[in-house]
Amino acid sequence: MTVRRSGNHAGGLAYEERGAGEPVVLIHGGVCADWFATLMDEPALAGAYRLIRYHRAGYGDSDRVDGPVTVAHMADHCAVLLRCLGIERAHLVGHSSGAAIALQLAIDRPDLVRSLALLETALLTVPSGPFAAEAMLAYRDGDPAAAIDRWMRGVCGAGYRDLFDTALPGALAHAVPDADTFFGQELPAVRKWSFGPAEARAVTCPVLLVVGELSRDVSPTFDERHALLRALLPHAESFELPGANHLMHVQNPAGLAARLATFLAAGSAPW
Repeated sequence: MTVRRSGNHAGGLAYEERGAGEPVVLIHGGVCADWFATLMDEPALAGAYRLIRYHRAGYGDSDRVDGPVTVAHMADHCAVLLRCLGIERAHLVGHSSGAAIALQLAIDRPDLVRSLALLETALLTVPSGPFAAEAMLAYRDGDPAAAIDRWMRGVCGAGYRDLFDTALPGALAHAVPDADTFFGQELPAVRKWSFGPAEARAVTCPVLLVVGELSRDVSPTFDERHALLRALLPHAESFELPGANHLMHVQNPAGLAARLATFLAAGSAPW
């Protein structure tokens, strides 16, 4: 599919929406603003929910933010979007750093969050390996394309580019102008973010934790983070998505959408 860029803006954020029903907000991870584009047409979701995906501040067609940011700031951006769209409560689906943002919003504004689906949450307290330092070095040397390539290989495996180019043509090209946001603002913010027992006790909504079956082939970090979150959130459901790693929305969008739909239906209440 070709990435569609929407002209819709609210609260300084570009967004796209599809379908009708309870609102489901898709919060993308780092590097690429269009991670969730593949889910927008999945019948299991688009046929039953009001799907909203947006470009986080500093990504894609959304406004830039000057200076340092925190995960709490990024969560507040999502809260502003919900208010602008007239949404009182929403299901949140977050990927990687987007999952950290979803968790933070559930802590700061539990009144806004109906449920959380967390796809391989970025917990940088669990070491991520040498690729992170190598990517940052390339960025500081003035080569954002090389920095993104090193990061994506370390997180998604060597074949990531072919998968992206097939499923989301143009998405990686869009990522290069956003490198300042990812390496200059987002990574420092996520590194400073902490999620421990005290924060976990504040999360009272239904939670689904998703890890890719193939992520362990890329790095043991994903299983370690998944296990840590299961320990911190014992009430959460856990799911291993077959045939997928951190690129799960590209590798198995139908399987991901089906599991999300089952979880969302169980966590929904009559309006």
